[in-house]
Amino acid sequence: MKVFVTGAGGFIGGTIAAHLVRAGHTVRGLVRRPEQFADLEKLGITPVQGDLDDRATLMAEARAADAVINAASSDHRGAVEALIDALEGSGKTLLHTSGSSIVGDASGGEATERVYHEDALPEPTADKAPRVAIDTLVLAAAARGVKSAVLCNTLIYGVGAVPAAASVQLPRLIRQAQKSGVMRHVGRGLNIWSNVHVDDVAELYRLALEKTPADTFYFVESGEANFRDMTTALADVMGLGAPQDWPLEAAIEEWGYEMASYGLGSNSRVRGKRARTLLGWQPQRTSVTDWIRNEMPKPQR
Repeated sequence: MKVFVTGAGGFIGGTIAAHLVRAGHTVRGLVRRPEQFADLEKLGITPVQGDLDDRATLMAEARAADAVINAASSDHRGAVEALIDALEGSGKTLLHTSGSSIVGDASGGEATERVYHEDALPEPTADKAPRVAIDTLVLAAAARGVKSAVLCNTLIYGVGAVPAAASVQLPRLIRQAQKSGVMRHVGRGLNIWSNVHVDDVAELYRLALEKTPADTFYFVESGEANFRDMTTALADVMGLGAPQDWPLEAAIEEWGYEMASYGLGSNSRVRGKRARTLLGWQPQRTSVTDWIRNEMPKPQR
């Protein structure tokens, strides 16, 4: 299958693209920076220079491909519109990457008992309404002759296929600790996120590419942990003392409002049954803290 992947120079998109190549697919990947071309070519990915604002390139690549995976951004509506317009009436698969902060509560590091399921999503907060609207647009493309699905990832950990491409949450915690000498979490760090290993993510995209029904929303998760447990494991691996609580206001100064309030300071507890029942997905890792302690490359202090 000929697959076009946006975000192929990134942590998620690059790992998915490389996994698809190993599975026998032919992959062209949208990349912003020419200096990444050689890394992608080593992985068997054909780089296509461009960005999500380049509507003509997106449409041409989508029309030439058998399937499209949008892994570059969960929030760029124009790119999604271009891909849907290009694929309309084709019956081709479009997989769009979303993120489970759509159910985030911006709790400031406090825990919740609330768990969300794929068939009972809440009304989004004002901050997340635009992202949810894009998810809805993708799913509605099924009525326009596109086999469209949304894969809503949780906290992703692991080592990506593209050199220097990093995940979202854990590297930010590590960089702050490297800079300050103190591992910190937002508030008391009791907030809980579902999580998943990047290799399991890539395998799920492969399965969805080949098997997904149209108009399907998936939560992508294989475990959960609170941030205090994650920062404790990180601090132990880095040889630092016990992690410290950090007021939300200070965290916002370090990471910005979106990342501090949602990416690191909210609860995002979800359960994803559909990947397992519809696609036969069987994730191989279920503990982010075990990965931190036993497999994560040790960061420099």
